[in-house]
Amino acid sequence: MTLVAQIGSVVGCAGLALLLAAPRRDLRLAGLAAWALGLAALAAYLAPSMSAARLAAAAAAGLLVAAAGAWALLRWPYLLAFATLACLPARVPVTLGDEDANLLLPLYAVVGALALALGWQLAACRDDRARELGPVALPLAAFVAWTGLTLVWSVDVREGAIFVGAFVLPFGLLSLGIARLPWRGRRLTWLWVGLVGTALAYASVGLYQWATREVFWNQKVIVGNAYAPFFRVNSIFWDPSIYGRYLSAGILTALAGILLGGVRGTRLAGLYAVVAAMWVGLFFSFSQSSFAALSVGAVVAALVVWGRRAALALAVSALVLALGALAVPQARDRIGTKSRSGLDAITSDRSTLVGEGVRIALDRPLGGVGVGGFKRAYADRVGLPGKRPKKAASHTTPVTVAAEEGLPGLAAFAWVVAAALLAALRGLGRGFTSRVSFAVGLTLLAITVHSLFYNAMFEDPMTWALLGLVALSATVPRKGAAANGGGA
Repeated sequence: MTLVAQIGSVVGCAGLALLLAAPRRDLRLAGLAAWALGLAALAAYLAPSMSAARLAAAAAAGLLVAAAGAWALLRWPYLLAFATLACLPARVPVTLGDEDANLLLPLYAVVGALALALGWQLAACRDDRARELGPVALPLAAFVAWTGLTLVWSVDVREGAIFVGAFVLPFGLLSLGIARLPWRGRRLTWLWVGLVGTALAYASVGLYQWATREVFWNQKVIVGNAYAPFFRVNSIFWDPSIYGRYLSAGILTALAGILLGGVRGTRLAGLYAVVAAMWVGLFFSFSQSSFAALSVGAVVAALVVWGRRAALALAVSALVLALGALAVPQARDRIGTKSRSGLDAITSDRSTLVGEGVRIALDRPLGGVGVGGFKRAYADRVGLPGKRPKKAASHTTPVTVAAEEGLPGLAAFAWVVAAALLAALRGLGRGFTSRVSFAVGLTLLAITVHSLFYNAMFEDPMTWALLGLVALSATVPRKGAAANGGGA
């Protein structure tokens, strides 16, 4: 079955790359077919042990749900964006062989519906659109294709198959679907309202948890709170850091409207109010990575809008970052340690992981240890027992990509990020399109910064959705960009 997974990864990712980059409709149809075949092969490899009848029944039920969803998406295209937003926190614990995972099963139903709808548009409706992801299409296609290929030599095929089959293939198609949406200002406004509204709702749940000292789902957080001098909350998310990242995204999207102009009066006051409310919810996540992501996003926002005049804003932001770090109790407890592992104490052992990850990358610079292989390679290097010891889990996305996919993968990753951020943040004006692009770029930047401390950039469907929104906003002219010299 290992060979099935490897072939499925190569075929599926090559198909997705064709969908993203091919200029002709027949090639894109072939790419969609390859995507589906590759995903099916990976699903067969990862499927838990059960009777063929039960598997067939589950597949039939899934196909019926996807068909109904495809009909709805063809009728109401923006249902894709709203359904994605609603499903972001809905992770369901499942067992894949000997692995436990928290997968976004409701979102996979949305992706299945998208696949059928896209197939119908390409085949029956003779849709000749191509490279909808615009400036991100080629770099993302390169990254996806190389990622799928590296499973061939991965030192941990199962872990790599989970990454490709559960994240890269479904969410890569999701980014394409978002990019294909028609530009509708009112729909995008309501999408922003949905993001901020859910963030406020999740923050309210987090505050309730902090007041009642009751945390949901995550036993590790519950145990940690019993012994820590502070109390972390996770709202309805599994991990406090994912909760904090979501609130950081909500804050930065509101900040884009405040800084770029065009919003005045009671609406501006409302933006300040929602930023303050979300920040309070973020505080009790005690997520250092989320505070860092928010601070960098705020600094870049000031630079984009004010340029050289942002010096004071930079100083204030640096002070806020320092105070935010000191406000997190575990940071205060760790700073100042005099042991040999002082840096590890401050960074929760992540400096050692980063250092060893760099060494793994340098040992195999051309191809890495294969997608999903970081944990196994790290454990073998330092002598940790067990198949996939938790202490070997990487916390830094660029280092993980470099170790698993070598220099080609790291170059493709950097190309994706640079192309997306430049497309979103360059040449902004003062109109609605610029505010959308600014908000999307800041949020994507925050997720990228967050990935330096929490390795979940490509496991987060918001990353892929934002890549689609970058491309969508890049298709619309920005009012006032020339008058403002391409800056504000």
